[in-house]
Amino acid sequence: MVVDNKKRYFPNLNGIRAIAATLVVFHHLEQAKHALGIANIYDVPIIQHAGRLGVGLFFVLSGFLITYLLLEERGRFGDVDTKKFYLRRVFRIWPVYFIIIGLSFFVFPHIPIFDYPGVEEKLTVNLPERLTLLLLVLPNFAFVLYDLPYWCAQTWSIGVEEQFYYLWPWLIKYPKKRVPIFLFFLLLTAGLLYLGLEMVDPSEETRKSMITTFLGQFRIQTMALGGLCAWLVYHGKAKFLNFIFRKDVQIVAYVMLLALFFSGVHFFGFLEVYALFFAFFVLNVSCNPNTIVHLGHPVMDHLGKISYGLYIYHVAVIVVIINLFETYAPGWRDMSYQAILYVLSFVGSVAVATFSFNYIEKPLLAYKDRKFGR
Repeated sequence: MVVDNKKRYFPNLNGIRAIAATLVVFHHLEQAKHALGIANIYDVPIIQHAGRLGVGLFFVLSGFLITYLLLEERGRFGDVDTKKFYLRRVFRIWPVYFIIIGLSFFVFPHIPIFDYPGVEEKLTVNLPERLTLLLLVLPNFAFVLYDLPYWCAQTWSIGVEEQFYYLWPWLIKYPKKRVPIFLFFLLLTAGLLYLGLEMVDPSEETRKSMITTFLGQFRIQTMALGGLCAWLVYHGKAKFLNFIFRKDVQIVAYVMLLALFFSGVHFFGFLEVYALFFAFFVLNVSCNPNTIVHLGHPVMDHLGKISYGLYIYHVAVIVVIINLFETYAPGWRDMSYQAILYVLSFVGSVAVATFSFNYIEKPLLAYKDRKFGR
């Protein structure tokens, strides 16, 4: 097998993004129904874990793509331009992130159709602290320390991705200084969490719960696994890749993944086990010419292109759809209600994300590509 380590385009990545976003949408729809007292299947383990698994798939894919691009840049130019790297990330992530934050704190609370139980306290108590952390793009810290309004609670993962970006380019730029760079990153992260906990001053039990939640969300190792996959591809580790690209290995791995998923089994470290399957999946569908899974359908491609907006906006859309039903069709709870709720929530989320992509994200991405490269 010959691996082209100069290749910057990987097929099927949008299909992977589409799968990840869909898992998160379905999870939050059932979660919202559960919170609003509507018949739901949120307690089913598959549904409970779907959101975290979707985010995990995003993390592996992000680590893979970012690492490959950084390795390629260093290979072509002998260095990594960290300033341009961060500017590219800012133009890609921050605009939509700040839009949902602004809407959640200053617009949605004043529009009845966005009502959701329990958000009032999160918009008044410790508001300066919440907003400060969000403005510093530390939503995972804000989520753990103060919680967030439901409309923007999903942004915690944006914080984890951003912190990965703060670390990763420096490890690739200065490979001989990886240990001190990594230790500095860990100390800084731990210090920020410690400072936040001291400011909140929770009970001992709550403090332990907050730390556990933070560590459960802080899946830098998942993105690093994606980075390892990129390293294998970039350096053409044919012996290993040829093995995992075998058709029989693919079949066995996917059967095991589906069996694990549909069993709903939850055990210590299960997210890391899924991450290994996701890494296998990403490598095969993006780099293996003989992959048995193909995600090149135009619908999947479109969902992948708008997946960031789909991830950011879908919670607010779900709340609106449910509230519209409660306002204009109270008491309607049969199977047709559930089916239509799913269809309208997904289609509505896609419509909003498509609008955002075409009129907000796409122009900014085009500017980013012209100014700072891809």
